[in-house]
Amino acid sequence: MKINRIILSGGGTGGHIYPALAIYNRMKELNPDLECLYIGTDKGLEASIVPNANIDFKSIEISGLKRSLSLDNIKVAWQMLTSTQKAKKLIKEFQPELVIGTGGFVCAPVLYGATQLGIPTLIHEQNSVAGVTNKFLSRFVDKVATSFYEVENDFAKVSHKVAFTGNPRGQEVTNYAKDEHILSKNYDFNDQLPTVLIFGGSRGAPAINKAAVESIEAFANKEYQVIIGTGSVHHSEWMTYIQENQIKVPNNVKIVPYIDNMPALFQSIDLVVCRSGATTLAELTTLGLPSILIPSPYVTNNHQEMNAMALVNNQAAEMIKESQLDSSQLVHTIDRMILDQKALNKMAENAKKLGTPHAIDDIIKLVESI
Repeated sequence: MKINRIILSGGGTGGHIYPALAIYNRMKELNPDLECLYIGTDKGLEASIVPNANIDFKSIEISGLKRSLSLDNIKVAWQMLTSTQKAKKLIKEFQPELVIGTGGFVCAPVLYGATQLGIPTLIHEQNSVAGVTNKFLSRFVDKVATSFYEVENDFAKVSHKVAFTGNPRGQEVTNYAKDEHILSKNYDFNDQLPTVLIFGGSRGAPAINKAAVESIEAFANKEYQVIIGTGSVHHSEWMTYIQENQIKVPNNVKIVPYIDNMPALFQSIDLVVCRSGATTLAELTTLGLPSILIPSPYVTNNHQEMNAMALVNNQAAEMIKESQLDSSQLVHTIDRMILDQKALNKMAENAKKLGTPHAIDDIIKLVESI
């Protein structure tokens, strides 16, 4: 079945945007004539990321509901009404055959408007706990694609619509060929030594940065090497901290602000220390990468801890809660894991079993069914 015109919506964070772009890239690969309109907000990351991907972008104004009683929710209700009307106008003008939402409150008016116009619709839920918007939309859309089996309980009332596909980003990372010399070329490292990557997302995570930086001298003379990605926002302050505290950085440790080719680097990493956002976990599992997960405690419904537990329960990762994280705990856990090659290999196998290397193609099959 050939689909020529689609609308995508998803916004706020990269975790909503990149799965949408992954779906678009695969559909465009299968059909070069595909036309796409992306509807987001001016305030979300999509406003810059989507146009840079050469996809037509239109914005509407909408805010998220407060979880407690608030006068702001009256404003949001009015925005929902007006933004749904604007979304319906954009949909009518573009005339898509399909509308896909990947999360974030901007999806509410776009997908709801599409259902009112009789356009086939699909939403994708990346996390193990459903977001408020997707739970609302699940009553109206045709299909609900999921990345974790655990989230199906949140859609129990519409279980006939739900299908497990995995996260689109899982399939996309399989397109990256391994560069056998990426460590020596980019980090002046030994390509043969076990390597640990520690990062807290593109913007960095203060708690992870603190534990990593305070572990630098403990990493000296280890039988492995360490890359610490601080995030561009925090890099200068941590480099100043290192200098002021006269921390000696050994040759087997590199501190960088940002890693722009993460999927390519992942292919040469033996152990990852990171947050447990859905997109990152999709990449780790598809590539079969062991990990130490430090869930962010600052997310809705504590969904990152639930995401992490989905791997921990399958012996595909270990978890350290941020409240328990310090340098000694970090170094001890890394040592125990990376120096036990047999256990590390088993964890890698378990992670790969959870991977979804055909996630986008499965979503496209769902699309064709509606």
